[in-house]
Amino acid sequence: MPHASRYLAEGPRVGIRHFTHEDGAEFTARARESKDLHHPWLFPPDAADAYTAYAGRLIEDPAKAGFLVCEKDGEQGAGAIAGFININNIVEGGFQCGALGYGAFAHAAGRGLMREGLGLVVGYAFGPMRLHRLEINVQPGNAGSIALARSCGFRLEGFSPKMIYIDGAWRDHERWAVTAEMRA
Repeated sequence: MPHASRYLAEGPRVGIRHFTHEDGAEFTARARESKDLHHPWLFPPDAADAYTAYAGRLIEDPAKAGFLVCEKDGEQGAGAIAGFININNIVEGGFQCGALGYGAFAHAAGRGLMREGLGLVVGYAFGPMRLHRLEINVQPGNAGSIALARSCGFRLEGFSPKMIYIDGAWRDHERWAVTAEMRA
């Protein structure tokens, strides 16, 4: 009998799986360790109550899907959370699309783990989830996030001034997207 994987999809170094409530302690510890890396771009939950609310939305809301990018092996141990990728605002029907948000944790940054993980999430979204289009909205100064989008085949489609309220202000964003046909 084949061994069942704990991952929805796997690459050579990472696997992706859904968030669980039990991931709270590890996720929040990694978020606290990564504050300097994330600021001023994103603010993942770094306390238990905030994680419970955050994970609950990703688990329960059908318009969201949350994925943890986990190392298969490594210094942090097998299954260690390297980062997260969420598909928000999932719209079915004629659109079949969603908006991606993501973040690496400090111990995993710059190692290519998120690139592998994003590739797996895109494949899962266009496969089992049956989506057609994924979008990423990223602040123009966030070079790492733009490089990740570009390296995974997303194309720049436009610029939206004062698009999303982050860290006390409305921030400009570039709009990147990929469709199922672009990945075929």
